[in-house]
Amino acid sequence: MSEAISIKEGYVYGEWRSAINAAASIAGSIHDEAVGKKVGMRGGVVAGIMHFDLYPRVMVKLFGQRWFEQGSVSLFFTYALLHGEELRAVVQSPPKDVRDVQVETRLESRDGHVVARGTVSVGNPAEKSYLQTMQLESSPRAELRILRELEVGWETPLRDVLESRETVERSLGNCEDTVEWYSGNSPWGPAILPLSHVARLMQVRLPFEAKGVGFYGASELQFVNGPVKVDVPYQTKGKIIAVGVTSKTEYYWFESQLYEKASGKLVAAMRHMTRYMKAGSPLYPEVPSGQ
Repeated sequence: MSEAISIKEGYVYGEWRSAINAAASIAGSIHDEAVGKKVGMRGGVVAGIMHFDLYPRVMVKLFGQRWFEQGSVSLFFTYALLHGEELRAVVQSPPKDVRDVQVETRLESRDGHVVARGTVSVGNPAEKSYLQTMQLESSPRAELRILRELEVGWETPLRDVLESRETVERSLGNCEDTVEWYSGNSPWGPAILPLSHVARLMQVRLPFEAKGVGFYGASELQFVNGPVKVDVPYQTKGKIIAVGVTSKTEYYWFESQLYEKASGKLVAAMRHMTRYMKAGSPLYPEVPSGQ
């Protein structure tokens, strides 16, 4: 692994990497150039979970392979990047010789924007993660339009998921950063999945088609008995924990879990928030596009 990661004034700085808009070809999505501009973005924006891939290299340098077994990253996204714009992970230096620890983190762009802020951890620290400390509020159903059909407490059925070695190998070029364990073998036997892949496996699928342009507002991954491996069957399920509305968006939060199918062992957990822009939604004709 590269040693270009630097430490300065109590913080660990990852290497600069280019944001990758792997979903640019999805018509009607916020990752599409025209749609992004229509709803007020600078263009087709990069999905926030793509930036998870900036952390493993830094985390392994700080905590070793144990981070893939019992580590977490918890981020609230604050600025959306375009394809090719550079960013890096910045992590507060952890105290030495502490086995269970949580520290602050941020993602910053080359031009000075804070792309996300939150926490990373390893083991079982006493503190709650950044997203776990947030008070989640739901709105009355009468105030919702895009997500009116979605209820707090709705649960997805358990579904089977698996990422093949071939799928992972083909997509590594769309990872903003990689570690050697994504190819060939790893300390756990098979190759393991990049964090962006794990996050996609654990997404909650809504029971209806939302009439709006969605984007990720916050996301947290926690390895409980990790890592997640290629060619291993897993099962995932999730639950809606909040549904609400702001001046420009509607949003929902979910929590999901990933289990090893053969043993039933909990491997990873996720907390996530998706927003839908009112601008451009046919359900908000009074909100002009680009607002």
